Amino acid sequence: MRLSLVASQRWRHALLGCCAWLSACGGERGALLRGQTYYEDNQYERALSIWRELERNEGELSPTDFARYAYLRGMTDYRLGYHQDARHWLAMAKVGEREHPGGLDGAWLPRLDGALAALDRQMFGTSAGSADSVQSIEAPSFGPFEAPPVSPPGATPPSIAPLPPDSRQNPPAPPQ
Repeated sequence: MRLSLVASQRWRHALLGCCAWLSACGGERGALLRGQTYYEDNQYERALSIWRELERNEGELSPTDFARYAYLRGMTDYRLGYHQDARHWLAMAKVGEREHPGGLDGAWLPRLDGALAALDRQMFGTSAGSADSVQSIEAPSFGPFEAPPVSPPGATPPSIAPLPPDSRQNPPAPPQ
């Protein structure tokens, strides 16, 4: 009786060791699947913990798996309100999918574009109808060796300079 109890405990330990070894062999791919399951079950905090752990070994993911990881990580961050992180990861997913197609499910692509557009509008303060959010952040163009005009120290910029008193009372006549 005692011998069979010891033998069964050894088998149990051997079985647990094999299970641990097999799960380690799954590595990043297994973690990606676990995180996706948490994400699809709306368990975003658990999914995020998987993504943060997987981030340490993201270089070992195939390009298509990386695009999938970046999409799921970005959408998890988006759902949790981490919008700057979400924008980063969703942009990485978009680039990854463009360079190595097939990593993202076809139904994810419109969500990816919609989330990125919403994050861009939020970040750059553009309206939904704006054609190009980059236009709102570009600096004015001055020639290749030309600096922008500089006001002397202490001078009021012309756009907010007060009008002389007489021009407020007697506006200039329109040219004829």
